[in-house]
Amino acid sequence: MFEISNLYKSYDGGEKEVSVLKGLNFGCKEGEFVGIFGPSGSGKSTFLHIVGGLDVPSSGKVFFDGVDIYKKSGRFLANFRNTSVGFVFQFYHLLPEFTAVENVMLPCLIHGIGKGKALEMATEALGSVEMLERAHHRPQEMSGGEQQRVAVARAVVMKPRFILADEPTGNLDEVNGWKVWGVLERLNSQTGTGIIMVTHNPELLKKIPRRYELKGGLLNEVKNN
Repeated sequence: MFEISNLYKSYDGGEKEVSVLKGLNFGCKEGEFVGIFGPSGSGKSTFLHIVGGLDVPSSGKVFFDGVDIYKKSGRFLANFRNTSVGFVFQFYHLLPEFTAVENVMLPCLIHGIGKGKALEMATEALGSVEMLERAHHRPQEMSGGEQQRVAVARAVVMKPRFILADEPTGNLDEVNGWKVWGVLERLNSQTGTGIIMVTHNPELLKKIPRRYELKGGLLNEVKNN
């Protein structure tokens, strides 16, 4: 599924270039659940953004199903982001003027799906995260945990093959954090959706089958004891 080879990413730091990723290699198969942890500033979010087609690497290759995504057109990347991967961030990024179901419909509408079908797909996605009863509420009328579950519904509405989750429980209290974790775990086990998740929560990490530490610009797998 994902094969990442010799990945480098640097940023202009003013007087000198700042290197974040330094020849990183990584691979995961369809349906896998992978956890990534590491110190702040180690490049975890940068790595997810590059995997998901949001940020261009300085050098190296990102293969998805054998296709080097950064050798393809901007239109290909836009479609890849819309259909093959779904993003869940620490902050929910829901549009405040739209209801839950309208927020979840957006990826469908962007793809050119008709409003009726988009509503049907969004309703199904909200059901999968147990948020149907809040479908017509706006973000300010929902708790943080409810907003994040809506964000997960938006991420999966197009039935992507992978979810890329960047600290999805980091802005939530313990109870709501475990609820969001339960939604992700169920999606992985019941639908076979692969997940690559960045988290600082050691209790969540223990439950993830494959774990990697990002340190010094490289990913190192942490084996079970």
